[in-house]
Amino acid sequence: MAGFPYFPHTEADVRSMLERIGVGKIEDLYADVPKEFVKKGAYALPDAMSEPEVRAWLNALAGMNAKMKVFVGAGAYDHYTPSVIPYITSRSEFLTAYTPYQCEISQGTLRYIFEFQSMVCELTGMDISNASLYDGPTAAAEAMKMAIACTKKKTRVLLSKTLLPHVVKVVETYAKFHGVEIGYVPATDGQTSLEALKAELAKDDVAGVIVPETNRYGIIEDHTGFADAIHAVKALLIEYCDPSTLAVIKTPAEWGADIAVGDGQSLGIPLCFGGPYVGFMGVKKEHMRKMPGRIVGQTTDKDGKRAYVLTLQAREQHIKREKATSNICSNESLMALWVTVYLSLMGPNGLREVNKLSSDGAHYLYDELVKTGKFEEVFPGKPFLKEFVLKPKKFPGLLQRDLEQAGFFAALDTEEGYVSFCVTEQRTKEEIDELVKIVKEG
Repeated sequence: MAGFPYFPHTEADVRSMLERIGVGKIEDLYADVPKEFVKKGAYALPDAMSEPEVRAWLNALAGMNAKMKVFVGAGAYDHYTPSVIPYITSRSEFLTAYTPYQCEISQGTLRYIFEFQSMVCELTGMDISNASLYDGPTAAAEAMKMAIACTKKKTRVLLSKTLLPHVVKVVETYAKFHGVEIGYVPATDGQTSLEALKAELAKDDVAGVIVPETNRYGIIEDHTGFADAIHAVKALLIEYCDPSTLAVIKTPAEWGADIAVGDGQSLGIPLCFGGPYVGFMGVKKEHMRKMPGRIVGQTTDKDGKRAYVLTLQAREQHIKREKATSNICSNESLMALWVTVYLSLMGPNGLREVNKLSSDGAHYLYDELVKTGKFEEVFPGKPFLKEFVLKPKKFPGLLQRDLEQAGFFAALDTEEGYVSFCVTEQRTKEEIDELVKIVKEG
């Protein structure tokens, strides 16, 4: 280690720390990890290099990634990222500002969290929003916990079977370790069944119900009557949303929701191999004291100038587990800043244009694929925006192989044997026509 002055610990430091905690070697720290998951042998890393050599090596490594034309959604969408966003987000008052707990030296961070919250409220129609949730699925899980906390003597939360599978899995995991019982509402003709929901609510043990605004089949669900049925048993309606689509479809508030959650990734965050993303949560004001994460308010300083501070919650809510509404402490605020800049640049007209282009492309692709005769319609007549499913008449694996070989990431298969397609404003008519041609010839 002596030859690497940037390493923070010497070999003597490491030995001292290991002795202090009674461990013989660093590998012993991972003794609980099953042996089949522990890498054996040396790492495939090169010898020491100069900075130019390291950059060249990393660029060559990155070049091994396949660059595909993305026609898949399933909760992560290939929307356009304005090139100015990385430059604005790297400004020092945003990027290097200190923790929001010390407002006198973190006004940049507090300001953009406040703006993020304000924009989430405008998109969802809810009264108040927070920041710092990891992603959409964990936001849904936190909403599940909120529903239990906001209702008395209710032990169960219902999940629609039309929610995205990874959202369901995360909520189930949280529920298991928080003692929450999960129930499920089946689908009828591609959307959450109101009649099945009413049957579950009649058991009088339901604290909350999580349903998608746009579901895993791409269908825009009609939730007429849901809020009345749910509120009649004093439970909470939780809407899981794609925030980009809220510029053109009914908001959670218009459906009568108590809590709106989702993933901000569709608001200009690149796909990035799965992250980082940012969850959001908006609630009615009567539930704000049970909301996790950070809430920033606007006030004035001693000179009467506009200023921002953390509000409504004590710091203990974030750092003392026994007093906290949640143990979410890590901050996703850099991605909240990313979303805030995106929304500021796009504005209402830009978001509407994004949705129009996406919808036009998706409906064109749908019609052209059906014309090939190689698919069956699954939910004809059901409204969709940018995502849809069809049933292939032959093996979906062969279809995926042909498309992948041609540079397309498309036809994601579902557990029912359908395949899912998604079109955003990034996809051109030429790309769509090329995909259809491959399907015809495959």
